[in-house]
Amino acid sequence: MRGMTLLMVAAWLLVSACGGASTPVEHGGAGHGAVHWAYTGEGAPEHWGELSEEFATCGTGQAQSPIDIVGAAGTDLPALVFHYQPAPLSLINNGHAIEQEFPEGSTLESSGRTYTLKQFHVHGPSEHTLNGQSFPMEMHFVHRAEDGSLAVVGLWIREGAENAALEGFFANMPTAEARTAEPEGLTLDPATILPADRTYARYSGSLTTPPCTEGVAWHMLQQPIEASAEQLARFAALYSGTNRPVQPLHERALELDNTP
Repeated sequence: MRGMTLLMVAAWLLVSACGGASTPVEHGGAGHGAVHWAYTGEGAPEHWGELSEEFATCGTGQAQSPIDIVGAAGTDLPALVFHYQPAPLSLINNGHAIEQEFPEGSTLESSGRTYTLKQFHVHGPSEHTLNGQSFPMEMHFVHRAEDGSLAVVGLWIREGAENAALEGFFANMPTAEARTAEPEGLTLDPATILPADRTYARYSGSLTTPPCTEGVAWHMLQQPIEASAEQLARFAALYSGTNRPVQPLHERALELDNTP
């Protein structure tokens, strides 16, 4: 029973990670008795910690995300090793973001640990900032280790050329909450989304949505990728202002890889 409870909690945190559901229902549906949170009004980020005892960490936590990536200490961080595989396009509108779900098979190796890729989703504008600069969009690749711990690889997206690797994502986003899109024959290869330069900043943070659980291993890639103005506008037509404000770093270490 205890093992099953831990698995249920881990599954909840995974769906909630950085933009998923606030309750352990299927991919962010409202659910009976669900606590409503939002990015504006009474459910806005400044009130998240007051909405529920389960969300208290959103207001009291000392290791919260996102943060401003600035003044990071240069060091030779171990390279991130991506073993990403193509997957069927499988999108879900969870009421706060659009997610791409992944089957087993894609993994991330970070500092000797292996994490399985579960989903990615986007926020607009970016949640993390770079030396105070915001970007039109930020993508989060959410991974989970066997012990339930989470690792997120964050990627900034700036306006520029059309992103062919993400065109299927932008073209098939479900427009209604709790709707899915699985176009027959369409696949998405997450490896083709990543930039050539895998230099990253590392710190210990949290989910960026309620319940704001801490202990998440964050890796922010330092080279932004591009998407066209039209692609960015498609997402903004569904969701805009879906970024939690930058949180204090407090006493945490922020490390920046300086490997050439």
